[in-house]
Amino acid sequence: MELVDLYDENRLPLGRTAERGGPLVPKEYRTVVHVCVFDSLGRLLIQRRAEEKYIWPGLWDVSIGGGVDAGETSRQGAQREFREELGYALDLEGLRPSVTVNFDGGFDDFYLLTRDLELSSLTLQTEEVQDVRWASEEEVLSMLEAGTFIPYPESFLRFLFAMRLQFGFPTK
Repeated sequence: MELVDLYDENRLPLGRTAERGGPLVPKEYRTVVHVCVFDSLGRLLIQRRAEEKYIWPGLWDVSIGGGVDAGETSRQGAQREFREELGYALDLEGLRPSVTVNFDGGFDDFYLLTRDLELSSLTLQTEEVQDVRWASEEEVLSMLEAGTFIPYPESFLRFLFAMRLQFGFPTK
Protein backbone atom coordinates (compact mmCIF):
# COMPACT_ATOMS: atom_id res chain seq x y z
CA MET A 1 0.00 0.00 0.00
CA GLU A 2 1.45 3.35 -1.09
CA LEU A 3 0.93 6.29 1.26
CA VAL A 4 0.83 10.04 0.70
CA ASP A 5 1.31 12.84 3.20
CA LEU A 6 -1.69 15.03 3.93
CA TYR A 7 -1.69 18.84 4.05
CA ASP A 8 -4.12 21.60 4.94
CA GLU A 9 -5.27 24.32 2.51
CA ASN A 10 -2.12 26.33 3.31
CA ARG A 11 0.06 23.32 2.45
CA LEU A 12 1.04 22.82 6.04
CA PRO A 13 1.56 19.16 6.99
CA LEU A 14 -1.28 17.59 8.96
CA GLY A 15 1.01 14.89 10.35
CA ARG A 16 -1.16 12.18 8.79
CA THR A 17 -1.00 9.96 5.74
CA ALA A 18 -3.59 8.38 3.47
CA GLU A 19 -3.58 5.58 0.95
CA ARG A 20 -2.64 6.82 -2.53
CA GLY A 21 -5.76 7.08 -4.64
CA GLY A 22 -8.01 6.71 -1.63
CA PRO A 23 -10.71 9.22 -0.72
CA LEU A 24 -9.75 12.35 1.20
CA VAL A 25 -11.98 14.13 3.68
CA PRO A 26 -12.69 17.84 3.23
CA LYS A 27 -9.68 20.06 3.97
CA GLU A 28 -7.17 17.25 3.36
CA TYR A 29 -4.86 17.66 0.39
CA ARG A 30 -2.01 15.73 -1.24
CA THR A 31 0.82 16.68 -3.60
CA VAL A 32 1.35 15.52 -7.16
CA VAL A 33 4.11 16.55 -9.55
CA HIS A 34 4.71 17.03 -13.26
CA VAL A 35 8.01 17.60 -15.02
CA CYS A 36 8.10 19.41 -18.37
CA VAL A 37 11.44 18.94 -20.10
CA PHE A 38 12.04 21.21 -23.08
CA ASP A 39 14.95 20.90 -25.48
CA SER A 40 17.06 23.78 -26.77
CA LEU A 41 14.75 24.03 -29.80
CA GLY A 42 11.77 24.72 -27.50
CA ARG A 43 10.14 21.34 -28.00
CA LEU A 44 8.50 19.55 -25.08
CA LEU A 45 9.32 15.94 -24.25
CA ILE A 46 5.93 14.22 -24.19
CA GLN A 47 4.93 10.70 -23.21
CA ARG A 48 2.11 8.48 -24.35
CA ARG A 49 0.44 6.84 -21.38
CA ALA A 50 0.12 3.07 -21.34
CA GLU A 51 -3.20 1.64 -22.50
CA GLU A 52 -3.55 -0.09 -19.11
CA LYS A 53 -3.64 3.20 -17.16
CA TYR A 54 -6.99 3.82 -15.49
CA ILE A 55 -6.83 7.58 -16.06
CA TRP A 56 -6.41 8.82 -19.66
CA PRO A 57 -5.10 5.55 -21.13
CA GLY A 58 -3.23 5.95 -24.40
CA LEU A 59 -3.26 9.75 -24.36
CA TRP A 60 -0.17 11.94 -24.66
CA ASP A 61 0.96 13.97 -21.65
CA VAL A 62 3.80 16.22 -20.53
CA SER A 63 7.15 14.54 -19.79
CA ILE A 64 6.11 12.84 -16.52
CA GLY A 65 3.53 13.09 -13.77
CA GLY A 66 2.76 11.27 -10.56
CA GLY A 67 2.09 11.34 -6.87
CA VAL A 68 4.51 12.32 -4.15
CA ASP A 69 5.01 9.51 -1.65
CA ALA A 70 4.77 9.97 2.11
CA GLY A 71 8.07 11.30 3.44
CA GLU A 72 9.17 12.77 0.10
CA THR A 73 9.50 16.39 -0.87
CA SER A 74 7.91 17.55 -4.11
CA ARG A 75 11.36 17.64 -5.76
CA GLN A 76 12.22 14.12 -4.57
CA GLY A 77 8.89 12.85 -5.89
CA ALA A 78 9.50 14.51 -9.28
CA GLN A 79 12.98 12.99 -9.53
CA ARG A 80 11.70 9.54 -8.51
CA GLU A 81 8.81 9.64 -10.96
CA PHE A 82 11.15 10.70 -13.79
CA ARG A 83 13.54 7.86 -12.96
CA GLU A 84 10.70 5.32 -12.67
CA GLU A 85 8.77 6.32 -15.80
CA LEU A 86 11.65 7.23 -18.13
CA GLY A 87 14.63 5.45 -16.56
CA TYR A 88 16.65 8.65 -16.34
CA ALA A 89 18.20 10.14 -13.20
CA LEU A 90 17.13 13.77 -13.55
CA ASP A 91 18.83 16.18 -11.14
CA LEU A 92 16.43 18.86 -9.92
CA GLU A 93 18.66 20.01 -7.06
CA GLY A 94 18.13 23.69 -6.35
CA LEU A 95 14.99 23.95 -8.49
CA ARG A 96 11.63 24.90 -7.12
CA PRO A 97 8.37 24.20 -8.91
CA SER A 98 7.87 26.73 -11.71
CA VAL A 99 4.09 26.58 -11.33
CA THR A 100 1.78 25.12 -8.69
CA VAL A 101 -1.79 24.39 -9.67
CA ASN A 102 -4.40 23.84 -6.99
CA PHE A 103 -6.95 21.12 -7.72
CA ASP A 104 -9.78 19.65 -5.65
CA GLY A 105 -7.58 17.03 -4.01
CA GLY A 106 -4.36 18.97 -3.56
CA PHE A 107 -1.40 20.72 -5.07
CA ASP A 108 0.20 19.96 -8.45
CA ASP A 109 3.80 21.18 -8.77
CA PHE A 110 5.12 21.64 -12.32
CA TYR A 111 8.89 21.67 -12.80
CA LEU A 112 10.00 23.24 -16.10
CA LEU A 113 13.54 22.83 -17.35
CA THR A 114 15.66 22.56 -20.47
CA ARG A 115 17.65 19.41 -21.26
CA ASP A 116 18.69 18.04 -24.61
CA LEU A 117 17.96 14.43 -23.75
CA GLU A 118 18.56 11.70 -26.29
CA LEU A 119 15.40 9.62 -26.57
CA SER A 120 17.61 6.55 -26.87
CA SER A 121 18.92 7.24 -23.33
CA LEU A 122 15.43 6.72 -21.86
CA THR A 123 14.12 3.38 -20.60
CA LEU A 124 10.34 3.44 -20.54
CA GLN A 125 8.39 1.85 -17.69
CA THR A 126 5.98 -0.10 -19.88
CA GLU A 127 3.27 -0.25 -17.21
CA GLU A 128 3.13 3.55 -17.30
CA VAL A 129 4.53 4.79 -20.62
CA GLN A 130 4.28 3.35 -24.13
CA ASP A 131 6.13 6.03 -26.13
CA VAL A 132 8.01 9.33 -25.90
CA ARG A 133 8.83 12.03 -28.43
CA TRP A 134 9.66 15.70 -28.76
CA ALA A 135 6.79 17.99 -29.81
CA SER A 136 6.50 21.67 -30.64
CA GLU A 137 3.82 23.87 -29.08
CA GLU A 138 1.83 23.68 -32.32
CA GLU A 139 2.03 19.88 -32.36
CA VAL A 140 0.89 19.62 -28.73
CA LEU A 141 -2.04 21.97 -29.36
CA SER A 142 -3.00 20.01 -32.47
CA MET A 143 -2.95 16.79 -30.42
CA LEU A 144 -5.09 18.48 -27.77
CA GLU A 145 -7.63 19.52 -30.41
CA ALA A 146 -7.64 16.00 -31.89
CA GLY A 147 -8.35 14.50 -28.45
CA THR A 148 -5.06 12.58 -28.28
CA PHE A 149 -3.50 14.73 -25.52
CA ILE A 150 -4.70 14.87 -21.92
CA PRO A 151 -7.37 17.60 -21.79
CA TYR A 152 -5.42 20.38 -20.11
CA PRO A 153 -6.85 23.83 -20.84
CA GLU A 154 -5.25 25.07 -24.06
CA SER A 155 -4.27 28.30 -22.31
CA PHE A 156 -2.38 26.32 -19.66
CA LEU A 157 -0.33 24.44 -22.26
CA ARG A 158 0.45 27.74 -23.99
CA PHE A 159 1.44 29.14 -20.59
CA LEU A 160 3.91 26.27 -19.99
CA PHE A 161 5.61 26.95 -23.31
CA ALA A 162 5.68 30.70 -22.60
CA MET A 163 7.10 30.18 -19.11
CA ARG A 164 9.96 28.19 -20.58
CA LEU A 165 10.84 31.07 -22.88
CA GLN A 166 10.28 33.90 -20.42
CA PHE A 167 12.48 32.69 -17.62
CA GLY A 168 15.24 30.79 -19.44
CA PHE A 169 15.09 27.69 -17.31
CA PRO A 170 18.31 25.97 -16.23
CA THR A 171 20.08 23.60 -18.58
CA LYS A 172 21.99 21.42 -16.09
